[in-house]
Amino acid sequence: MKTVRIIAASLALLLALSACTQVKDCLRRAAGRPTSADIAVKKARIDMEEAAHQARLDSLRAYRKAVADSLELLDRIKASRTMMMTAGSVRGLIRKGLQYRYYVVIGTFGSPANAKAQAARASAAGHASAIIPFNNGFSAVGIDGSDTLAAIWESLQQARTESFCPKDVWILVNE
Repeated sequence: MKTVRIIAASLALLLALSACTQVKDCLRRAAGRPTSADIAVKKARIDMEEAAHQARLDSLRAYRKAVADSLELLDRIKASRTMMMTAGSVRGLIRKGLQYRYYVVIGTFGSPANAKAQAARASAAGHASAIIPFNNGFSAVGIDGSDTLAAIWESLQQARTESFCPKDVWILVNE
């Protein structure tokens, strides 16, 4: 009789479990544990969080590399004895029309005609030129304006090979 009861109870349990589509989920639910669907949602959330974390780490690595590259470039500029001056430190410089953050300055002139002639020589050699005015009537000629230090360094190196470029060329930082 005892055996019949055990078989009947086992059969009833199997029938109840077979009514569930997933036996594991029924057992998990009965034990108060998460189901397969709950686990899949949690895994997807964890994967998204890990991907976001990895993207932040990649961004941080790229930023650190950019900082290291900039410091290396600044060291090269310093070693070349090229002067860098901020627009705020140059007395009388009118920053209003400056479009870019950096310019290679190839001369400062008291005569507007001389400034225009120097700008024309630079333009003829393939460099974009800009006349940068001062409030005392002087004008500087800047070439190859750029928003990146790396690009202005390349422009400076190229300009130094040109006949119009003086030895005392310098970099203007529009800050």
